[in-house]
Amino acid sequence: LQSGGTAVLNADLPTSPVLLAAVPDSANRRLFGQAGDADWRATSVEIAEDATVVELDADGDKVIFKLATPGRHFALNGVAALAAADAAGADLARACIALSQWTAFEGRGTRETVVFDTGTRTGVFTLIDDAYNANPTSLSASLEVLAASKPRDADGAETRGRRIAILGDMLELGDDAANIHALIARQPTLKSVDIVHCAGPLMHNLWTALPPHRRGEWCETAQELAGKVRKLAGPGDVVLVKGSLGSRVSLCVDALRKLGQST
Repeated sequence: LQSGGTAVLNADLPTSPVLLAAVPDSANRRLFGQAGDADWRATSVEIAEDATVVELDADGDKVIFKLATPGRHFALNGVAALAAADAAGADLARACIALSQWTAFEGRGTRETVVFDTGTRTGVFTLIDDAYNANPTSLSASLEVLAASKPRDADGAETRGRRIAILGDMLELGDDAANIHALIARQPTLKSVDIVHCAGPLMHNLWTALPPHRRGEWCETAQELAGKVRKLAGPGDVVLVKGSLGSRVSLCVDALRKLGQST
């Protein structure tokens, strides 16, 4: 950093003290997150079906901003973006307006409608494509988004449908990876998920830890599970696909899109 520059750092990490120690004395430090010592602190995060609303204490000033994409992890990214924009001298109100127009990139939580049959009112399902990356924190956030989603028909009216999760392995988690996957079964938001399908040897640990009524298909590979998607999703369902890129769970996304027309 140049002298007088600003380091915008996450206050919620176990490694936050290490990051702070690396900031030179000639630079400014600005912490963001939900921790009590954050200069820019998210005091409230509300997850709706198609949006995230955040209340923010911006170094003593109250700010409310909205994202057009649901997700707790996106909320904290938004706080970081606003903190950086303000540090750079941008107008904070205009930055909030611009941020409200941001939508997730493909594979990062994009939501689309897949039409089974355009001649019926209920021949659609909702696909949430979050297949680009996964770790325990982002998976927890994605399951929260799924739990907040409402099954809908082709006209947007609420209908009978299921909340379905198709999950691939979370990679690069070290020696405790098997246990980390199994502990996902304790996520409170899973109570709102009707069925969980899993792909990969690590996700087998979650699959066996699930209660029988919530346990769907398990396959050794995502490619094998992708071959079964025709019986995994039906009209009115909301389907989340989540996993690390290396798990190739994006094959399930492609297979689901091919069940109909994606919009």
